[in-house]
Amino acid sequence: MDSREIIARRVAKELNDGDIVNLGIGMPTKVSDFIPDDVEVILQSENGFVYMGPAPQEGQEDDNIVNAGGLPVTVKTGASFFDSAVSFGIIRGGHVDATVLGALQVDEKGNLASWMIPGKMVPGMGGAMDLVVGAKKVIIAMEHTAKGRPKILKECTLPLTAVNEVDLIVTEICVIEVTKEGLVLKEVAEGVTVEDVQEVTEAALIIPENVKTMDIGL
Repeated sequence: MDSREIIARRVAKELNDGDIVNLGIGMPTKVSDFIPDDVEVILQSENGFVYMGPAPQEGQEDDNIVNAGGLPVTVKTGASFFDSAVSFGIIRGGHVDATVLGALQVDEKGNLASWMIPGKMVPGMGGAMDLVVGAKKVIIAMEHTAKGRPKILKECTLPLTAVNEVDLIVTEICVIEVTKEGLVLKEVAEGVTVEDVQEVTEAALIIPENVKTMDIGL
């Protein structure tokens, strides 16, 4: 199992029955494939619909039904389509229970940098700036390091998307809760030690007495 699937499986367990959830572009979209059958989550896509389903089977794609990243998705019974103004009204109005976003950097204060890649042309931060402020819970789904360099830092060095808005960080090796006191290590992946996580994390972690093993639903 690759790191992205591990992350998506663990994030799916954070979603509760009845939640309205927005999945960001990239890795977060994989979360929809692992939501348990007995949990009814209403997935909202910022390009204008709710009740998004998992990725379609090969050959069953509909070019008119895509997520915010332009990738084919399915819709569930009860789906509703609307324009971008309504979509962002839902987000800005505080109606999204949780958003799952990727990140380039997160720091110990819950600051998020997710859009400016040095040396590359990017279109901008997109809807992330609205989601991190409008959603009730912000979950970051990202690989723990980039080319061996930590992505969880004492202080972000890239331009910020939001300040003090991140609630939870899920990587392939751990789950970290962002608190006023700092970053609390809640879970580690099977076969990974607390020391392993701290070694690849620039920010100092708060280590509780009971650090659980990550449950990815296998």
